[in-house]
Amino acid sequence: MILSPNGSAQDDSPRKLGVREKAALATRASLLRAAIKIFAQYGLDGGSVDKISKAAKSHDRMIYYYFGNKEGLFVAVIEEIYKRFNVAESKLKLDLLDPLRSLEKIVQFILRYYRDHPEFVTLLNIENLHKGKHIGKASFRDYSSTAIGVIDQVLTTGAQAGVFSKQLKARDLYMMIAALGYFYQSNRYTLSAFLGENLEAQSAFDQWENFVISTVLKTIAPDSSNS
Repeated sequence: MILSPNGSAQDDSPRKLGVREKAALATRASLLRAAIKIFAQYGLDGGSVDKISKAAKSHDRMIYYYFGNKEGLFVAVIEEIYKRFNVAESKLKLDLLDPLRSLEKIVQFILRYYRDHPEFVTLLNIENLHKGKHIGKASFRDYSSTAIGVIDQVLTTGAQAGVFSKQLKARDLYMMIAALGYFYQSNRYTLSAFLGENLEAQSAFDQWENFVISTVLKTIAPDSSNS
């Protein structure tokens, strides 16, 4: 409860949704889930409105009602997958008093998220093929600032404790971790054929994860900026 300007009690609890509102939210969410699946499977061009509406057990007109058109739906899909990433990351339990372990957890989270959510990588590949024209139609600053902000906190704490270099930027370290995890996932099939080993095997992934963690920790070591 909070007090209103006149001093009376005011209920600050969320407004209860009516039956129609709940149904509308459920329909929109169902269309988004179907769109993520269909776009990841068929691409932006092959992922037709008809396929998406059928996968959602809905109707084409509902897509136009909620999202305007297929392009609007794809923008919503990109927003949704970033939102899911941030929600998952927010559940990380980090101890800033132990910045080394916290950074290890962040690396593990990013690499494992890419592995466990291949649709995330696939959809970003699709958007990059279209030169990011859809992602530019929505604001993603909140998503990026949250992801980089977590690393920035850990870096700052580690630098103050003398276990991390003070020269590193959170943005650069984030890009390094993301690149190492993204490349492995997005190229796992061609790399498996090229290297002659199954990179989808748990043992191969574990080896790569350990290598990335080791590389990141060497990068942020205090003397690394002076070498």
